[in-house]
Amino acid sequence: MGAFLDKPKMEKHNAHGEGNGLRFGLSSMQGWRVEMEDAHTAVIGLPHGLERWSFFAVYDGHAGSQVARYCCEHLLEHITSNPDFGGGGGGGDGGTDEDPSVESVKSGIRTGFLQIDDHMRQISEKKHGGADRSGSTAVGVMISPRHVYFINCGDSRGLLSRGGAVHFFTQDHKPSNPLEKERIQNAGGSVMIQRVNGSLAVSRALGDFDYKCVHGKGPTEQLVSPEPEVYAIERSDTEDEFIVLACDGIWDVMANEELCDFVRSRLEVTDDLERVCNEIVDTCLYKGSRDNMSVVLVCFGGAPKVSPDAVKREAELDKYLESRVEEILKKHGEEGVPDLVHVMRMLASESIPNLPPGGELARFSYIPNKSDKSITTD
Repeated sequence: MGAFLDKPKMEKHNAHGEGNGLRFGLSSMQGWRVEMEDAHTAVIGLPHGLERWSFFAVYDGHAGSQVARYCCEHLLEHITSNPDFGGGGGGGDGGTDEDPSVESVKSGIRTGFLQIDDHMRQISEKKHGGADRSGSTAVGVMISPRHVYFINCGDSRGLLSRGGAVHFFTQDHKPSNPLEKERIQNAGGSVMIQRVNGSLAVSRALGDFDYKCVHGKGPTEQLVSPEPEVYAIERSDTEDEFIVLACDGIWDVMANEELCDFVRSRLEVTDDLERVCNEIVDTCLYKGSRDNMSVVLVCFGGAPKVSPDAVKREAELDKYLESRVEEILKKHGEEGVPDLVHVMRMLASESIPNLPPGGELARFSYIPNKSDKSITTD
């Protein structure tokens, strides 16, 4: 945790799909970190009779990737198969004999988190003698025909854009939050430099069993709690636009409104959700993120559509920036090839119209290399 590479690994893992009136795309990139510790889940059509339900999640691992990887493969089953979740009839969530009610879903999600955490502890003790010290945050959404259930444990974040604005976002679980700090202190711990016992930067997580061994305290009363916060939001067929789930490597450099504005502007240019997610990740890398980066974008029917005018403006902007890069390269020809940072700084000093909101010039960080492959990225 905390080790960095000499150069960022910019290769990306992508996926996309559609169903149940939804479209999704995702992107993940190792970036500057020595190891890729993020993981994700994207499932349209859930088991146990919930074919019209969908589930998406991002897991941000730390001190190893074991917990994040296990959760991406098994958390959903722990949630939907436990008795607290209720039955599944493939319909809505209004509390009929077959369909789980809102409260049953929320209870089942909570139970699923506690179950998988206990299960992973047992695996760690049996296979590794308790030596697995990895942990992971988790942020996700379970989407039913009537509701969106936001699920959060840690400092990854999810948000809903509705009617052209941020309608909802999850709250980060930080040790300095008053309620989190109270629990930590009641368990005999302390909050120093905004970390649990001066070490861990999140107050809720799956795994991290070194922080869950206070005798006489239940699983949700430990220094680090595996309990998620679950929020149920009624869907709006006419106004719901999209959901973004991302790890803190994204949110560290882009505020909620910035990212929503950026996504909205990109959806007016392309309907390729993988491309939009890749542009989010690249933009955050240029903005200075040093962490692993993962983002899942889920679009409803009300998401912005491609606009011919926006596509035209984008093409004109691309052409203008390419010409400016060529001018910069010619000007510096006698001094040697400038690096990418120098080129981008020169462009940033200019007043350039029609840059996308949120990303601004960072969105176009690929253009210098496109114009001249000899530009260095050191």
